[in-house]
Amino acid sequence: SDCQWDGEFLLNCSFTGISTIPEDISQTAITADFSHNNIKTLLCTDGRNEKWILKHLNLSNNLISELSLTTCRNLLVLETLNLNGNAIHTLTLDIPMPAHGSKKYGKVDRLLPALKVLSVERNNLDTVPRGLGLLQSLQTVHMSSNGIQQIDLNDFQNCSQLKDINLQNNKITKIHPDAFRDLNKLQVVVDLRENALTTPLPQILLSLNFFHLEVDLSNNAW
Repeated sequence: SDCQWDGEFLLNCSFTGISTIPEDISQTAITADFSHNNIKTLLCTDGRNEKWILKHLNLSNNLISELSLTTCRNLLVLETLNLNGNAIHTLTLDIPMPAHGSKKYGKVDRLLPALKVLSVERNNLDTVPRGLGLLQSLQTVHMSSNGIQQIDLNDFQNCSQLKDINLQNNKITKIHPDAFRDLNKLQVVVDLRENALTTPLPQILLSLNFFHLEVDLSNNAW
């Protein structure tokens, strides 16, 4: 392929026209850039004998429409995932719970335990991705320019490390008043510009009562 490998840590396959991720990615790669290609999905190969040490994965500006990371148990140290500029309408970030009565029932597996930055801007999401609330290391989540319609109570429930949430330019009409209540480390911006909110949100603002926090609600429907 036309991918460029620095022989040590960086794999650059951007603008190469590939439609699938090469199977022979070096186990030593820390950064992999597959942006601006024709990739339609990400298939994690759990059969590898060793775990990847990949920390930064860029899949922006591809043709991905549906993405499930339920098989990606070999991305244990991944810190940043860039999915901007695709056509993603379904993004699954958790492992389905075992059937009730099985030996594993009650145990929740967590994918991407080291993920700090998730960017899914300019896609077709209509809800917050399932399982996002299980990403306990997540610090930054950018989901602007999608079709998200509401924020539910549990969408960010366990994301105790979150510092920055960008939900600008969606179709949000409803936000649960306690959706952000326990996110005590928020310190940048809760960006809700250019949505479809029609009523003020005093309960949400009270629950975000931090002196260092900015909440941007401009250009809504009220």
